[in-house]
Amino acid sequence: MAENNSSKDVRFYASALPVNFPIIVILGPTATGKTAVSIKLAKELNAEIVNFDSVQVYKRLDIGSAKPTIEEMQGIRHHLIDILDPDEHFDASLFAKTAGNIIDSIIKRGKIAIMVGGTGMYLRAYLQGLSPCIPSDLVLRDRLKEIINEKGSEYLYEYLAKIDTVSAKRIHQNDGYRIIRAIEVYELTGKNISDWFMENPTEGSYNVNVFKIGLILPRNELYNKIEKRTDFMIKHGLIEEVKSLLDDGYSPEIKSLQTLGYREIISFLKGEISLDTAINLIKRDTRRYAKRQITWFKAERRVKWFRSDTLDFYPLWRYINEKWSLM
Repeated sequence: MAENNSSKDVRFYASALPVNFPIIVILGPTATGKTAVSIKLAKELNAEIVNFDSVQVYKRLDIGSAKPTIEEMQGIRHHLIDILDPDEHFDASLFAKTAGNIIDSIIKRGKIAIMVGGTGMYLRAYLQGLSPCIPSDLVLRDRLKEIINEKGSEYLYEYLAKIDTVSAKRIHQNDGYRIIRAIEVYELTGKNISDWFMENPTEGSYNVNVFKIGLILPRNELYNKIEKRTDFMIKHGLIEEVKSLLDDGYSPEIKSLQTLGYREIISFLKGEISLDTAINLIKRDTRRYAKRQITWFKAERRVKWFRSDTLDFYPLWRYINEKWSLM
């Protein structure tokens, strides 16, 4: 069949797919166009989208999380977007359970589920399960929170860097929630959190059948898109979005506001840094985050990678159709 087949041909094959078609996963670093590709594919397959972005689950964190708008969703049903208030707790374990129930429901209704996002730990939690969790020590946690309140998260981060260099490299110095958790695991087990997960096998697995589709760009093009998207966010209200959350009483220390983009704008609003510095930090930290995402997702097994800047929809569909025919 020729490469230039029309979308009409694609829809014909989509309509012929069995009800128990595997879950499709669209993954990749930030700013590679996962949202647009997933919506186009969902329209062709009459599918529903399940988000695995750890920030888009929160209401009111729209601009900084690059959350798709109602118009961009184009009538496609999306799950796990805008399900929590900014100060509610959510983690990989809760995601796995919630996503599992949603995807089961989608399949029972005879539809296809497309998982889309960039939070690798959430995806892995659903597909493979999680290591047994170290229970929190409330006394220790309260003491660490007091240290952050008195001396700032940077002070505690310096301690983390001494005891767990691996975690310190992947956790931002302003991310108080993850700093506390990493120190907590070390104090309770004598091991850094990465070693703990490696030494303790995952408990349970959904053992689901999936097609993993990765979207990627050349590094310089990806970084250029990140910088342009950051400027777009600032121009279209990121500062006002953060200010509104703080004005409504949300603490700048809550987990959702310590995420990329939000923590830098909070520092600007506190008068700790200039706006130009905040913007440059967002761009720099997003580039670093994208690099970590690439490393994480490249370690995922059985991912078919496509360059998102030159992606013709038919090759993507052909890959899915051919993979299905072999199952």
